[in-house]
Amino acid sequence: MILTVTMNPSIDIAYQLDELRIDHAVRAKETIRTPGGKGLNVTRVLHTLHEDVCAAGLIGGNNGGFIKDRLKEAGIRFAFTEIKGETRCCIALLHEGKQTEVLEPGPEADASEYREFLKQFYALSKDSACITISGSLPAGIPDHCYADLISAAAINGVPVVLDCSGNALKKALAVDHKPYAIKPNTDELAELLGRQVTNDTSSLKAALLSPLFDGIHWIIVSLGKDGCFAKHDNTFYQVRVPQIHAMSPVGSGDSMVAGIASALVRNMNDEGLLKHANTLGMLNAMQKQTGCVNLKDYDALYQLIEIRKA
Repeated sequence: MILTVTMNPSIDIAYQLDELRIDHAVRAKETIRTPGGKGLNVTRVLHTLHEDVCAAGLIGGNNGGFIKDRLKEAGIRFAFTEIKGETRCCIALLHEGKQTEVLEPGPEADASEYREFLKQFYALSKDSACITISGSLPAGIPDHCYADLISAAAINGVPVVLDCSGNALKKALAVDHKPYAIKPNTDELAELLGRQVTNDTSSLKAALLSPLFDGIHWIIVSLGKDGCFAKHDNTFYQVRVPQIHAMSPVGSGDSMVAGIASALVRNMNDEGLLKHANTLGMLNAMQKQTGCVNLKDYDALYQLIEIRKA
């Protein structure tokens, strides 16, 4: 089983507009509501891949009920920890080829709810072959949460794919037990290292050789339309992807995380893991809905990805 963790899920509401006019009433052409949060995007893609997946995290209120109902309808298993607060909504206004987002802060969880989640997580991790942890932390949850989860997973020998930023990421990298894989972008690398990091190969190599990342087996740096740069133990890879007609890049990183986890449980080699993850990222970008892939183009895109040692 692959366990996905979403500590701050949401209902993602996308409004398709002809134009966005400030201080005017604007009618939406289309409205799409989906269970959201980075970890639930990962969950949907894994389910599409027919992986055995279970979604965990914090959830509450009527919005939490909506998310559970939608996951049930899709046949996706979940084991959320209930909290008293109301799960947030995140609104995307799609207009003139642009996207404006309004993100609610989310609920505040208390210490007893956090303890209950940790207990549930530890039990679930015993049955997991891989764990993904994605996104932000809600108010009330300590910055060392992800470090705690990675340490708990390590007790059971379960690899963790971590996709987060800010203090939660810094704390997760500062403890003895490291995530198995991380997927930062260049801005997140720069924040961690306190220096500029560019897409240049020498800059990326120097960044990934930092002692901060010692003990992390896979570091995959997403470079958007330019593919990614990766380090697996002592080997570096440059990955180039074909041009595609992208509808929305939102959720492509989450689809890559799903691909990494899927590749790990399937014991893919390095080339297979990188091609699998990048193909899923591109497939997501070709869809309107976040965290959604159509596998009919999988083989064609997979064959067009170029990988070389760097």
